[in-house]
Amino acid sequence: MDGPFPLAPSGRAGSGADAPWLDAGEQRAWRAYLRMQGLVAARLNRELQLESGLSLADYEVLVQLTDTPEARLRPFELQDGLQWEQSRLSHHLTRMRRRGLVDREECSEDGRGAFVVLTEKGRQAITAAAPGHVGVVRRFFFDGLTREEVAMLERLSSRILDRLENADAAPEAGPRSNRV
Repeated sequence: MDGPFPLAPSGRAGSGADAPWLDAGEQRAWRAYLRMQGLVAARLNRELQLESGLSLADYEVLVQLTDTPEARLRPFELQDGLQWEQSRLSHHLTRMRRRGLVDREECSEDGRGAFVVLTEKGRQAITAAAPGHVGVVRRFFFDGLTREEVAMLERLSSRILDRLENADAAPEAGPRSNRV
């Protein structure tokens, strides 16, 4: 047995919906990916906090804002870019606003709407944090890979992202998809 769920003799087990479970190789790859993702995020967060006082979540918000010409976004745009729940974004922006990293600006086109705006303190914070952050990313992620492996990682990541982004556009294929 590989992990807490037994596999069928064929190497696969079905769920209630008859979906095949991961075979042993897929399960090892998936768990390695999850462990890597968790460790990389934890390391980046720890290093950012030690070096700059920013959390990884702070850094992600600041990157989204600095990637726009006006250094401001509507909250729904930030939510979409970060893939965060509305509640998480709202609470995090409140904390960042208290620290002076971002501010709220009314939207003149929409009386009810607002922009999240990068402050000068926020710009200084990300400018100071970026070199160290890039160094940690390079040291713990890219320095262990060849150029070919980096290219392969980009292709695999892009393929998976395309599937995720197009998941809502196409009906799910499954056992019933061939019925007339």
